[in-house]
Amino acid sequence: MTTDMKKHEEPMSTATPTRAPHSDVPTGHRPAEGRVGAGLFDPGQLLKSLPDAFRKLDPRVMVKSPVMFVVLVGSVLTTIFSFKDPTDWFGWAISAWLWLTVIFANLAEAVAEGRGKAQADTLRKAKTDTVARRLSGAAEERVPGTELKIGDLVVCEAGDIIPGDGDVVEGVASVDESAITGESAPVIRESGGDRSAVTGGTKVLSDRIVIKITTKPGETFIDRMINLVEGAARQKTPNEIALNILLASLTIVFLLACATLPPFAEYAHKHLTMVVLVALLVCLIPTTIGALLSAIGIAGMDRLVQRNVLAMSGRAVEAAGDVSTLLLDKTGTITLGNRQASEFVPVRGTTEAEVADAAQLSSLADETPEGRSIVVLAKEKYGLRERHQGELADAEWVAFTAQTRMSGVDVDGRKVRKGAAGSVIAWVQQQGGTVAQDADEIANRISEAGGTPLLVAVHDDQGARILGVIHLKDVVKEGMRERFDELRRMGIKTVMITGDNPLTAKAIAEEAGVDDFLAEATPEDKMALIKREQAGGKLVAMTGDGTNDAPALAQADVGVAMNTGTSAAKEAGNMVDLDSNPTKLIEIVEIGKQLLITRGALTTFSIANDVAKYFAIIPALFAAVYPGLDKLNIMGLSSPDSAILSAVIFNALIIIALVPLALRGVQYRPVSADKMLRRNLTIYGLGGLVAPFVGIKIIDLLISLIPGIG
Repeated sequence: MTTDMKKHEEPMSTATPTRAPHSDVPTGHRPAEGRVGAGLFDPGQLLKSLPDAFRKLDPRVMVKSPVMFVVLVGSVLTTIFSFKDPTDWFGWAISAWLWLTVIFANLAEAVAEGRGKAQADTLRKAKTDTVARRLSGAAEERVPGTELKIGDLVVCEAGDIIPGDGDVVEGVASVDESAITGESAPVIRESGGDRSAVTGGTKVLSDRIVIKITTKPGETFIDRMINLVEGAARQKTPNEIALNILLASLTIVFLLACATLPPFAEYAHKHLTMVVLVALLVCLIPTTIGALLSAIGIAGMDRLVQRNVLAMSGRAVEAAGDVSTLLLDKTGTITLGNRQASEFVPVRGTTEAEVADAAQLSSLADETPEGRSIVVLAKEKYGLRERHQGELADAEWVAFTAQTRMSGVDVDGRKVRKGAAGSVIAWVQQQGGTVAQDADEIANRISEAGGTPLLVAVHDDQGARILGVIHLKDVVKEGMRERFDELRRMGIKTVMITGDNPLTAKAIAEEAGVDDFLAEATPEDKMALIKREQAGGKLVAMTGDGTNDAPALAQADVGVAMNTGTSAAKEAGNMVDLDSNPTKLIEIVEIGKQLLITRGALTTFSIANDVAKYFAIIPALFAAVYPGLDKLNIMGLSSPDSAILSAVIFNALIIIALVPLALRGVQYRPVSADKMLRRNLTIYGLGGLVAPFVGIKIIDLLISLIPGIG
């Protein structure tokens, strides 16, 4: 028989609830109306961001985007050459639309940043200068919160604002974290567990706690959030840098191509002005994706903020999209978390009523959810009146400890014990009793069914013996199998992490539909698993909330720390879930994939656009000199000037038309990579080829209607 089955393999005190206390609304699914940044793209937001778009015309800012910097230089050049001939309407029109192209590109980034700044403004309102009650020995002294240092101890009572980030080292209190999470329901913070971390700017609602400060002033959680959500601390990700290099290379190629056109034109006795050459260059380089690239990255982080997830870097969001292995805690993520007693199974020679009576008696001092469920089951199913500790004045209660893994009571000459199989068997043998042969069979059967067996034993005048087994059932959350099927279609391997024994873990893994499981997991086991997956070239994501999770969170490519967890866990992870909902990891992966898909789709569209514009403009420009090219002028553009101007106008308008898509993101569907590639090539590749032909032709027709131009 497996002797290391545990009563509390995963203590319920560490399970993270998916609902806030006293709240009927699951956290992470609150109405969007009260959430800053939830709106998508509206004219009011656009007008508000317009001043920022003009401020970004600073060359020191523009040079960070090589493609748009070339457009800015081209705009300056065409404006200078237009002054040489103020009557040249074509030069002024090209200059105006090139400037609009740059402004539209800046506007896309400004709108994305504006949503983050709105969130940052809300956080700044929550950040208040507080007076801290710092402990100096046994005495208190009042000091400004800005003077606190790491390691200082401060006291907070009901009504006090917590002056800085830290860990509760004494006491327990109810804390209002609505300024951070948006959730109005209070949370419990206490010393000595995984719910000890508190955030500066939140408010203590009840009781008294002593907090050890863990951050310097100006480096608190709120300060970091403000910098991150408004984009001040956003660094380009490796993929963005690589894509920028590709776009710069394409720009150089098209620059060289445009530089070769004047000699051909001169040979054919046709003069190409600088305005025409700049317009051609701007139309051919990948301005669309160059303009939207930064907005796509900012919007990806903003979508996480809308779901109350703080990404410490854009690299983390991007890595989430490439994750191929997902580590998920069983309790609170895959299962509901509170294991419930479902039946009492007697060994041979014992009745269910005897087992129920002993189980209830031994659970009266057990305040865990499992212990409470045993008392309730005995009352409801077997008609046993719920007894209380006060009724058994002479009883000696045996509390559960991690060492004994048992609880029970000594009363009326009897000793009753309930707990993990190995511990109860060892106790019976120490008392000189024997172990029933079918106890092993019953416990194994329950484990194989996905349950947790707890043995019940008694030592009375008949000696020490096992009475039966309590079946604790861990309920898998509804819809989890379907979610894991989706992840499998996405090519993501799911691994369930649990402290359960292998038999129990296997049964729950099969019921939930995960690909693999790690039973009786220790922090070292988690680290080894992550390193093993990474050695195979895979990116790994996991969640955690305790100090013992910190090494694995730091090792994982995407480490999501729960806001209710310890400071060590939050420092180790590269994301923090403010709702402390472990299932949010699945949404984070989907948002990361949506970011990568959006970037890839718009890059495909942009490059296809350039190809189409090339075949639309060049034939119209040289058809008069080389009549054979007229066959390629399939749109029948009215004149070379109209063809170029139409292309420049289309090039500017398509940027502003795609801003909503860049901010919202391309809809993600859990399909295989080859299907996704075919879909994007069909929609955005083919669409990118067709759109310029249609758009340029419509603009050309409108231009031809203008007297003196057409």
